[in-house]
Amino acid sequence: MSKFISPKIKMKSSARLALVQANYMIALSNLPVDEVIEDFVQGKVGRVAIVDGQNEDEEKFVELGPIDTEYYEKLVRGVQSHKEDLEKSLNEFLHGEWSYDKMNAMMQSLLLSAVYEITSTTDVDVKVLIQEYVDLAYAFFSKNEPKMINALLDQIAHTVRL
Repeated sequence: MSKFISPKIKMKSSARLALVQANYMIALSNLPVDEVIEDFVQGKVGRVAIVDGQNEDEEKFVELGPIDTEYYEKLVRGVQSHKEDLEKSLNEFLHGEWSYDKMNAMMQSLLLSAVYEITSTTDVDVKVLIQEYVDLAYAFFSKNEPKMINALLDQIAHTVRL
């Protein structure tokens, strides 16, 4: 039996994916925050995902559901306005091969998004947030990155939420 997931929860999950994508776009393109937010809200970007097909080399595009635009906008603006502090915080937890500056832009975007939401949101259980961002990590990465993200976010959550 599958669990029922409310449309509201699905929209927040979609907002998190859009958040990571938006932060990535802002980092790589230096586009204004307002422009990136508007492009996602209007559905000009970020409305599809690539999924593996039945064959190993086959991919297909799947249209994503609607996002909670208010929540999405709040998160994007929050990450961008606190980006420097978030980066400093992440650097305190990251060492060696996982240093923030050595990470690619997608990993940085995902971590900035996750840490901002974990530290600024109290109405969502932290375990739910961690699981959402680990699931997103599996969508973008396939090796050790999701495991590292899980451990890192758990460590950060124990520090800031206890």
